[in-house]
Amino acid sequence: MRKLFGTDGIRGVANIYPMTIEIAMQVGRAIAFIVKDKAKGNRIIIGKDTRLSCYMLENALTAGICSMGVDALLVGPLPTPGISFITTSMRANAGVVISASHNPFQDNGIKIFSSDGFKLPDEVELDIEDLIFSQKMAALRPVADEVGKASRIDDAKGRYIVFLKNAFPKKYTLDGFHIVIDCANGATYGVAPYVFSELGAKVTKLGVDPDGTNINKDCGALHPQLMARKVKDLGADIGLAFDGDGDRLIVCDEHGEIVDGDHIMAICAQELMKQRKLKKKTLVATSMSNMGLEVAMERMGGNLVRTDVGDRYVVECMRKKGYSFGGEQSGHLVFLDHITTGDGILAGLQLLAIMKKRKKTLSELANVMECFPQTLKNVRMSSKIPVDTIPDFPQTLKKLEQKLGKSGRILVRPSGTEPLIRVMVEGQDETEIDTIADELCEVIRRADRG
Repeated sequence: MRKLFGTDGIRGVANIYPMTIEIAMQVGRAIAFIVKDKAKGNRIIIGKDTRLSCYMLENALTAGICSMGVDALLVGPLPTPGISFITTSMRANAGVVISASHNPFQDNGIKIFSSDGFKLPDEVELDIEDLIFSQKMAALRPVADEVGKASRIDDAKGRYIVFLKNAFPKKYTLDGFHIVIDCANGATYGVAPYVFSELGAKVTKLGVDPDGTNINKDCGALHPQLMARKVKDLGADIGLAFDGDGDRLIVCDEHGEIVDGDHIMAICAQELMKQRKLKKKTLVATSMSNMGLEVAMERMGGNLVRTDVGDRYVVECMRKKGYSFGGEQSGHLVFLDHITTGDGILAGLQLLAIMKKRKKTLSELANVMECFPQTLKNVRMSSKIPVDTIPDFPQTLKKLEQKLGKSGRILVRPSGTEPLIRVMVEGQDETEIDTIADELCEVIRRADRG
């Protein structure tokens, strides 16, 4: 049983278990112990987003890593994919990101990349937990000159900016484009404005004034309405909204209409198919992606493969089966030919390159797929309850699935990062799917109250 790690690292309210400095230090020690290589110099990259609590957790992780004889290289606020890039670029043993992604500022988390830039597999995360709770490291304490040291990489942002610009086709510029970007007062604030403006775009910036407590607050990928209004008011060509750690992208077109991850995947998959660069003609998405994406892929002559929810499972499937592109409806988009994890800025650049090449607006490109009506509702729980143990729930679910038949889907799953149960219903009749979702949510609420 997992004690610390969820679907995307360790996450919780900062300064409350498990997101305490004591656990952070132990995680640092365990990572260092696992990745340490006696045959070479040992270094672990540490990056973070803009949360107030990042300072204390950064220092605790650094202390743990150095106490095991490994050097800590600090890059400061940098998007999660930037940490992955710097880790591989500097041939470091591992990379650690201090971030709770799209969660509110009082939460924080720890995500870990191995030396190849991919997130740690489940078995290594379990090894870390075992080291922490078994006290196996208690007697392992390097002394004298064997203790590690900490230093800062001052040009990490610049290196990442150059990498991103190189991912944009060299024969194009963004001259003539007016782009509204919303950095969610998060980790992209010091990177994204420079990338798009240096490629020639006129950039209107939102969410670039982090104060430690305003990350994701009424802005960014979770709240793209602010960006959409600004695009419409200014007559801009497109809006790009990132989440707190920059691995997620939500877009709006020139009319201020939100374009989610499913549409972006369909647009990019179609272009990759035309270039014969979509390996095995297959797009990898999760169980949350709209049925309309399946229909669009079939129309293109391609395939859609679904995984469990979570970008790590998308990436695992891509690596295992040899696919090159995948993502989530929520805006995680993974271009494995460029980088090992979801990257909001890079995804935005790929989308803009298609607009430039096809000489079409985003609203025109988005016609590649038509969504089935879909509703997503969250039930906040007082404690975690396995869904299949909720009284009357299996029977209710079976009854409602039979009612929908083959014209729709029902997906009920616990959140991997919050005490929530998510209910998603998809079908052809909007009123019907809303009614079904409400009925399922009420069954769950009764169990929580009772």
